[in-house]
Amino acid sequence: MSTASQLAELLELERQPVAVSFLDTPPEDLPRTEEMAPAGCGYWKRAADGESFYTEATDHYGCPIGAHTHGIDLPEEQSAELEGVIGTMVELEYLEMQEVAGIPRREEAFGVVSYTPLSETTSDPDVVLVRGNARQMMVLAEAAHAAGVACQTSMVGRPTCAAIPEVMQSGLSATNLGCIGNRVYTELADDELYFAFAGPQLEKIVERLSAIVNANKQLENYHRQRVS
Repeated sequence: MSTASQLAELLELERQPVAVSFLDTPPEDLPRTEEMAPAGCGYWKRAADGESFYTEATDHYGCPIGAHTHGIDLPEEQSAELEGVIGTMVELEYLEMQEVAGIPRREEAFGVVSYTPLSETTSDPDVVLVRGNARQMMVLAEAAHAAGVACQTSMVGRPTCAAIPEVMQSGLSATNLGCIGNRVYTELADDELYFAFAGPQLEKIVERLSAIVNANKQLENYHRQRVS
């Protein structure tokens, strides 16, 4: 069984983990997306549902905030929209202006980015994105901790797409509750959240996951016996 299949099976995921890779040039084995999503995180949902494709910079212009976190230089019109969205968030007291500078952003030049189900990727991904319920993500976070690549930042992490550059820069992992935009664009359920980790950590995490899943089953039995 592949590592990707083990991850999905051990966690009993309803949607596939997503492999995200930033590349200099378009991959020969993937088509470019045929439809621009209203937000970059919309591509996550499509990959989780089984699609494999890549996007170019212009495919991210519909979401200035997502484009910003991905390290995409925006044209004047989209740049003005980004400033407007941030201004609205500050006005609504959703965030403070000093927070903006701290939002993680890729600094490398943007070429293309591929999105595939993890089980179908043909290369090592930069980031693996997993969505699931709180219990599933609890177990995955415990496995990451056991593997020595635990999240070291706040679970809020808004915007959600900032989790991608965050784990790429740290080389570790991040638990993310999702933001309201992401929940709309990806149809994330009220009881779902994300766990993202740097692609090179996949094998380490899955190696620990089996033991963590078994431990939780045994400990659940112990605790239930105490309250019965």
